[in-house]
Amino acid sequence: MSTPADVLAEPAETPPATRYPVLGAISFSHLLNDMMQSLMLAIYPLLKGNLHLSFGQIGLITLAYQITASILQPLVGLYSDRRPHPYSLSIGMGFTFVGLLLLARADSFAHVLAAAACVGMGSSIFHPESSRVARLASGGRHGLAQSIFQVGGNTGSALGPLLAALLIIPHGQHSIAWVSAAALLAMLVLVFVGRWSAHRLTLGRRHATMAHAAHPPPLVRRTLAVLMALVFSKFFYLASINTYLIFYLQSRFHIGVREGQVYLFVFLAAVAAGTLLGGPIGDRIGRRRVIWVSILGVAPFTLALPYVGLGASTVLTAIIGFTLASAFPAMVVYAQELLPGRVGAVSGLFFGLAFGLGGIGAAVLGQLADGIGIVGVYRLCAFLPLIGLLAYFLPDLHSPRLQPAAAA
Repeated sequence: MSTPADVLAEPAETPPATRYPVLGAISFSHLLNDMMQSLMLAIYPLLKGNLHLSFGQIGLITLAYQITASILQPLVGLYSDRRPHPYSLSIGMGFTFVGLLLLARADSFAHVLAAAACVGMGSSIFHPESSRVARLASGGRHGLAQSIFQVGGNTGSALGPLLAALLIIPHGQHSIAWVSAAALLAMLVLVFVGRWSAHRLTLGRRHATMAHAAHPPPLVRRTLAVLMALVFSKFFYLASINTYLIFYLQSRFHIGVREGQVYLFVFLAAVAAGTLLGGPIGDRIGRRRVIWVSILGVAPFTLALPYVGLGASTVLTAIIGFTLASAFPAMVVYAQELLPGRVGAVSGLFFGLAFGLGGIGAAVLGQLADGIGIVGVYRLCAFLPLIGLLAYFLPDLHSPRLQPAAAA
């Protein structure tokens, strides 16, 4: 008897067509979701001034949001592998809606923490199930589908600082409530996505006959350990830019908050571009190669960043964002191939790990910034991409000797 997880396997000989309307809808929802999340990061200077917060408290706000998401996402993904709930996407967006309303009215550090945790819960529900929908709609082009899905989020992350500069900073913290309308729009779009996904799952249960193959457990454990080390390198470094770039530019070049948000937008736009290209390139040349080049290849630029001027810093942060971002779609699909039939669990693990490491990184780096200064933090973090050398130990999953035997 087939299980719900069986429906995720596409018969190799007759893959369905790529469903671009569904991919577009899930990517657009991801855009709105991550736009609202990055808005919270972009208004840190406003919250810091209004509530008299330290860098350490700023880091703890990010930790509250990202740890909430990181702890729950793998659990949500594991559960949804066994019992998919397509309409849970709209429910998850509802948590984000409530979190924004709380953030608009927050008048203390504790209230901001509660709002951040609520937004994190929304993310924990949204990402595993939406990543599953992207794979269902991929038509076998898994890297492309993952990139389309992820680029929506990265584009939304890039728009958040601009929205903060144009709306929140001029009108104050209470204007965050206006942004909650984006959550309502996303909920409506996700009703359509949930209806399609439910229909697709029903058809899949009717026709599913394929057993999932498995790689040897020692290989899986070793490869996951390497991938997690690479994710640590990527997201710990990204935390230094996502959370503290504006403060770094203020400290080194004495620019204003609104100007700093434009530079943050440039970085996040480069991240979006790298995400869009990383998946399709991985489909063509192999995901292992993309991971290797994108993580280790960024090291020369991170090492140079703390020692150049404002113009060069803008160029280098764009190169860093583009190069690092190209790795993540390839990592997620590579891990899904490593653990076939566990799309939700893998997506939840990697998105959750990304959120968690970003949160831990923000908190740790905030404490370091209070002690050694934000410029010192950037000089220290510059060495993190050298961990990319571990990509040498990633196996070629398409090598004949590593092809898993199908279950009898």
